[in-house]
Amino acid sequence: MTMIHNEPAPPLRPPAGDAQPMLSGEKSDTQSALIKVAVIVPLAALVAAVPFAWGWGLGWVDIGLAAFFYTLTCLGVTVGFHRYFTHGAFRARRGLRVVLAVVGSMAVQGPVIGWVADHRRHHAYADREGDPHSPWWFGTTPVALVKGFWHAHMGWMFDRAQTNAQRFAPDLLADRDIRRVDRLFPLLTAVTLLAPAVLGGLITMSWWGAVTAFFWASLVRVALLHHVTWSVNSICHMIGDRPFEARDKSANFWPLAIASMGESWHNSHHADPTCARHGVRRGQIDISARIIRIFEMLGWVSKVRWPKPERLARRLKTNEHTADGSVSRTEIERELTRHPEDRWSGDDSRLGQE
Repeated sequence: MTMIHNEPAPPLRPPAGDAQPMLSGEKSDTQSALIKVAVIVPLAALVAAVPFAWGWGLGWVDIGLAAFFYTLTCLGVTVGFHRYFTHGAFRARRGLRVVLAVVGSMAVQGPVIGWVADHRRHHAYADREGDPHSPWWFGTTPVALVKGFWHAHMGWMFDRAQTNAQRFAPDLLADRDIRRVDRLFPLLTAVTLLAPAVLGGLITMSWWGAVTAFFWASLVRVALLHHVTWSVNSICHMIGDRPFEARDKSANFWPLAIASMGESWHNSHHADPTCARHGVRRGQIDISARIIRIFEMLGWVSKVRWPKPERLARRLKTNEHTADGSVSRTEIERELTRHPEDRWSGDDSRLGQE
């Protein structure tokens, strides 16, 4: 009988005392140019979307393909790049591990190793010097906050300084499968842009169907997901509720909960980074956590770090009801204990490590 082993969860950060520098030189001219193209072209498509759709150029096939590829690639980032590869919120079988790396790459947010290195660096220095995309870099005046928002949202990507993956993602550099997926990023970018066009053309049996599918399900879809992801970096470090203690200004911003698949419960995440579920309270929609739960039920993942009510209660800022709707420690313990189906069980031996 063949034994199937789960791949170990990647560590969140390198061991203490690692002498590796934070940065590893600068991005090449080619890398910088490709980043600009990947940001500007989908953004231009998003701007052009309204007049393009005004009375023509948008059909149900386009909407269906856009929704499918948006959901697929968004979950590749949230479940794969973020909760698994960056934070090790669960252990995954090798096949799923590779699939998550591939589908996350199809979001066109950069190769998996660089994405993870940047995000681990963000958590190591959140809203302090060294954070690659804090909106608080320039101060707290109105002008400084505008500059900070731009920097956190997308300006930071044009910085030529490159995060040192040897320091922040040595586990992924040592993984042959992940190195291969990382190198295939240009090909996966082509696939994620061309596949909707091919499907649109085949479904409608027309060249025009291919053109509109490329516009909506490729360019506009990529741009929309870009800005939802970037909004977690910018908006979710500026405005929203902060019920939990954290070392930074992360906030829960409910309007983005569905579009971000649960990533906008950002204060909860920063309070407990390795937890598989970010929407920890009843009624906080977290689609990514539900997908992880399904994977767990299918036996594809194990050692999932689900939240514990007593740990969450300890991290609440206050023991009293506050004006922003925060609840008492007693209430959150009672709430999660009363609804165990919203807790889920699992190994949380490394829950909250940073």
